[in-house]
Amino acid sequence: MTDKVQTGAAILDIKNATVFRKHNKVFNNLSLELKSGESTAILGPNGAGKTTFLKLLTRELYPVVKPDSHLRIFGNDRVNIWQLRERIGVVSHEFQSAYETLATGLDVVISAWFGSVGLHAHNQVSAAHITQARDLMEELRISDLQEKPFLHLSTGQQRRLLLARALMHQPEVLIFDEPTNGLDMSAGFQLLNDIRKFCKRGVTLILVTHHIQEIIPEIERVIFLKNGEVVGDGKKEQQVSSKNISRLYDYPIQVNLQNGYYTANPA
Repeated sequence: MTDKVQTGAAILDIKNATVFRKHNKVFNNLSLELKSGESTAILGPNGAGKTTFLKLLTRELYPVVKPDSHLRIFGNDRVNIWQLRERIGVVSHEFQSAYETLATGLDVVISAWFGSVGLHAHNQVSAAHITQARDLMEELRISDLQEKPFLHLSTGQQRRLLLARALMHQPEVLIFDEPTNGLDMSAGFQLLNDIRKFCKRGVTLILVTHHIQEIIPEIERVIFLKNGEVVGDGKKEQQVSSKNISRLYDYPIQVNLQNGYYTANPA
């Protein structure tokens, strides 16, 4: 495995990138850098380009090749996808929807080692894999899901299993796309508390969302995306204001801060 990047070094360095999804141009000359040790929220309305940006980071999409343009992950233009999976853990609503398996909760978590949906006969599962998965599930308070089929679980239970799966490689970076989408209030708060726990241990969080309520206290930087452009980028305290959020969503919004969390109400 490649040595871990130092705090402050670039996780993602993208310059003058033009990006298409099928025939739709999402980004034109996008430039942005995300740094290790700086947990960041990518915030914007639906259709802003958040999902496309996420796919650039996970190497599911590539920008158009052109002069004076690059996309580097951990300083490299070319990335071994297996090494990338060891360094970046991803949990997304899209991945959860596609993860259709009757594999047990324990097998879902272990499957991180094989990049598979559930486990298959040719996967060589070791005792260390099982122990690590059980330890993570105990820490996330989902040990009771070890023998339960994934597709029979609630949305919240599935998402916590996928969080455990994303953490199996002890990644440097955790990407979470709309973490509380589809969850009730209790499940959403529990999941955010679990994410905070790993941020405090040094995992760099990249949070992709359109809900300011998901911006946990450990987030330092907030980037605004709108219509495929970066329209705001800076420290959380400066970015997340009633004026800026109203402009981002084209609607009068009152932003409040309490106990480190933001809430939004109609202005």
